[in-house]
Amino acid sequence: LIVGQAPGLKVHETGLSFNDPSGNRLRAWLGIDRNEFYDESKIAIMPIGLCFPGRNKTGGDLPPLKACAPLWHHRLLPFFPNIKLTLLVGSYAQKFYLKKRRKISLTNTVQAFEEYLPQFFPLPHPSWRNTGWIKCHPWFESIVLPRLKKITRENML
Repeated sequence: LIVGQAPGLKVHETGLSFNDPSGNRLRAWLGIDRNEFYDESKIAIMPIGLCFPGRNKTGGDLPPLKACAPLWHHRLLPFFPNIKLTLLVGSYAQKFYLKKRRKISLTNTVQAFEEYLPQFFPLPHPSWRNTGWIKCHPWFESIVLPRLKKITRENML
């Protein structure tokens, strides 16, 4: 299961989750192609916010609506009975699912990813806005991503 933030405008307009550059980066992180990613027998996708939240004053996406996940996630999860791993993509997903178990920051939470296995795997959002974060934290590409690819492959078999 991939739990993301909320659909961006392009995703909202196409109706296909991660159908944007963020999705390209996420698929590369997972080491899978577009066909595998959208194979519903292998991967389920459920955002924290189920609709496009709109734009803020500077043109960025607003955060997911706070009422959405508490209202819908417990109702939708039974439709995914064979979840082996849940990827928590971004701080909104981590806050909702890890609650008090998450660390003081997204960086610390992602760095401590082993603590949340085998149930959860926290990740930063794959947005281009996080390119600087990735460059400042080389351990993400050298330690986290190889482990993510290995676990993804094992769970998709």
